Amino acid sequence: MKALFISFLLLTLLPSSMKPQAYHPTKENLKSRQEFRDSKFGIFLHWGLYAMLATGEWTMTNKNLDYKEYAKLAGGFYPSKFDAARWVSAIKASGAKYICFTTRHHEGFSMFHTRCSDYNIVDATPFKRDILKELADECHKQGIRLHLYYSHIDWFREDAPWGRTGRGTGRPNPKGNWNSYYSFMNNQLTELLTGYGKIGAIWFDGWWDQDQNPDFNWQLPEQYAMIHRLQPSCLIGNNHHQEPFAGEDIQIFERDLPGENRAGLSGQNISSLPLETCETMNGMWGYKITDQDYKSVKTLVHYLVKAAGKDANLLMNIGPQPDGELPAVALERLAEVGKWLKQYGETIYGTRGGCIAPRPWGVTTQKGDKLYVHILDLQDKVLFLPLEGKKVKKAVRFADRVSLKFQKSEKGIVLYLPDIPTAIDTVVELQLADTQLAVQ
Repeated sequence: MKALFISFLLLTLLPSSMKPQAYHPTKENLKSRQEFRDSKFGIFLHWGLYAMLATGEWTMTNKNLDYKEYAKLAGGFYPSKFDAARWVSAIKASGAKYICFTTRHHEGFSMFHTRCSDYNIVDATPFKRDILKELADECHKQGIRLHLYYSHIDWFREDAPWGRTGRGTGRPNPKGNWNSYYSFMNNQLTELLTGYGKIGAIWFDGWWDQDQNPDFNWQLPEQYAMIHRLQPSCLIGNNHHQEPFAGEDIQIFERDLPGENRAGLSGQNISSLPLETCETMNGMWGYKITDQDYKSVKTLVHYLVKAAGKDANLLMNIGPQPDGELPAVALERLAEVGKWLKQYGETIYGTRGGCIAPRPWGVTTQKGDKLYVHILDLQDKVLFLPLEGKKVKKAVRFADRVSLKFQKSEKGIVLYLPDIPTAIDTVVELQLADTQLAVQ
C-alpha cells in the first residue's frame, strides 16, 4: 500500500489543472456509443510477427523466446498478398460494421509506422509498407469503423516493467523504467489518434499482467484523458476483466457473453455502458497452422444473436496468415454470416435486448414496437412468451411474413408455429402496442 499512498500523495500535490478530472463524456462520445451499440457486429484481427511462427500470439512467452532472437523475425516478414481493399470488402460483405486491429500486441512489434521505435512494420521489415495506414484508408473509404487494439504490456522493450508474463524473454531489468515506457505508450497513442483519421475506439489489453502486484499504478486516468482530448468521440475499452474503470466508454467480455463465465475471464458485473464480447472464429487469436477447428456458421450466428439478445456486440476474431491473406475457411464463414445478416439484419442492427430475457430456447431483440423472437433451440411447435401486461397486435414469421396464430394467457401469450423450427434461427416478429417495455 506504500506505493499507492505515495502515488496518491503526489497526485494531491499537483496543480489542479494537471490532476485527472472526473470523466464526463462529450456529446460526440455519447453519439459514438450509440453508433457502436447499433452496429452489433465487428471483426477482430490479430496480426503480428507471431503469424510467421504459426503457433499463436503467445508463443514468445510460452516458449520463452529470447527477445533479440525473436526480433529477427521482422527481417523475413514480407506479407506479399496483403490487400487492404480485399480485407475490408470481405469483412463489409459479412455484415460486420467495424474492424479492431492489433497495432501492437504483447510481443512488442508495432504494425504501423511509429516514430517512437524502429521495431515496426516499415523500418524493421523488407515489406516497408504501413499496413495500418492502408487499412485505415480503406476502412474510411468503405464506411467501416476502425478500432485499434493496443497492448499495455511488452515482452520486447527493456523499459517495460515485468508482469507475470514475458519473464523468460531475456530482458535484463525486471523493474524496467516505467516513466520511459509510459511516455512511449502515450506517444504511440498520440500517433495513432493523429495520423490515421477518425478512430472509433482504443481497445486496451494487458492490465491483468500486474494482478500479482496490486500496488502497480498504470496511470490510466491521465492516459484516458489524453485519448479523449485528442479524439473526443473515440471510445475506450479495456480488457481487464473487471468492472469498468472511470474514463471507459464500453465494457468488454472475453470469450463469454455478458453474465456468463464459462471461460473464467468474465465474472465481473454488467454495467450500463455499451457491451462487447470477443470470441475466436477457431481456437486461437493469432494464426495457428494446426488449428482448423473453425466454428460452424450455425454456431457463429447463434453467438451473434445471443450477444444481441443480451444487448451486446460480437467482436469475432480472425488471425491473418503470414502471407497477408485471411484464411480461406474464415472467408467462407464471413460470406455465410453475411448472407444470413442480409436477410435478418433488421432483427439485429440497431436493436436492444428484448423485454423477454434470454431463455433456453433463444433470445429476443427489440426495436421500437417490434419484438423479434429468435428461436434457436425448440423441440415443439408451441412456445410460451412471458409478456404479462403487454398487448401483442400481430405475429408474423419474419422470413416470409406469414401470419402466426397466438393466444393470450394470464402471464403472456402462447405462440403456435406451423412446424418444429429447424432453421439456424427462426425469427418471429411481434408488433406490440406498448413501446415502453421492461426486461422480464
